[in-house]
Amino acid sequence: MAGPDGFEEYLAGYSGILADASATGRRLTRAERDSRRSLGERAAEAGLGLRALVAAHLAETRTHWPTGTGVSVDAVLAATAQAVDAFAEGYERAQRDAVRQEEAARREFIDDLLYGRSDLGLLAQRAERYGLRLSHAHAVAVARGRTAYDDGDPVPREVERALIARFGDRSILLTTKDGRLVCIAPGDQGEVLAHFAKHAHAATDGGQVAVGRAHPGPLGVVQSYEEALNALDLAERLELTEPVLHASELLVYPVLTRDRQAMADLVATVLGPLGRARGGARPLLDTLTAYFDSGCVAAEAARRLSLSVRALTYRLDRVRQLTGADPADPVQRYTLQTAVIGARLLDWPAKPL
Repeated sequence: MAGPDGFEEYLAGYSGILADASATGRRLTRAERDSRRSLGERAAEAGLGLRALVAAHLAETRTHWPTGTGVSVDAVLAATAQAVDAFAEGYERAQRDAVRQEEAARREFIDDLLYGRSDLGLLAQRAERYGLRLSHAHAVAVARGRTAYDDGDPVPREVERALIARFGDRSILLTTKDGRLVCIAPGDQGEVLAHFAKHAHAATDGGQVAVGRAHPGPLGVVQSYEEALNALDLAERLELTEPVLHASELLVYPVLTRDRQAMADLVATVLGPLGRARGGARPLLDTLTAYFDSGCVAAEAARRLSLSVRALTYRLDRVRQLTGADPADPVQRYTLQTAVIGARLLDWPAKPL
């Protein structure tokens, strides 16, 4: 007789096990439980619903309810419960294995995508599975918080819910990489990354977000991702505190550091004489940093350094005496400011040039 709802393949042997176990009141044997688990795994792999399968078992129990001397309701229900429990265990085990395999495949794809590995044509095909059309331009935003994050953590899930609620599945891929949140979106949809930045900043308790420029093709994703990472690195070295950084606004810094030796020579030549000051170069370098960061407004720079304006003016005059460059002179200020940026990028004077 065919099983309920056409599930006979996954009920194979069940009525016989039910009848034999109910007649003696025994527990199912290991072989019987293993057979139920195996069928549960096959059902999960076939994509069938567990609730419908449990209902099919119960319907089969009613159809083949054991009869005879000594068969009790308790014995039938106990055998049914053991069989269904073993079946569900196999089903859930197969689902867990499928989830792990899917997670592993997704993680492999993310790694290949962000590092430009694998055949580009194959990578583009794999990307379609995750809603990305790599023939178009994409931009990448990266957020870092005070702790490292994995895909299953509450923070990434919270940000993902916010994105889905606003944009649905608009070709957006949200993941984590090296403890950071990563969002990949079409290059012409800047509002997606802006929304990501807003919610990532909040969800990470004030974490910093960097947004790379949009670039076409699979390698464009890599380039945008690296731009975002470099922006975060620059922010750390230059002590930039803005919650959202745009790589397009920081292009001057890679240019300045492209020739490291030339930058080191500039720092040594222009700022090296500050080392002769009492207390070393650090106090005067911090003074210049605050002065330039405040738009060359002495009062604001003094406030940032907790100094009087008079004390700040004295320090700036000392810089002029030692270096021969006047911070108040527009032409000389440019050289000084470039050297100060170089010093921060090279971590001078903490590290020798």
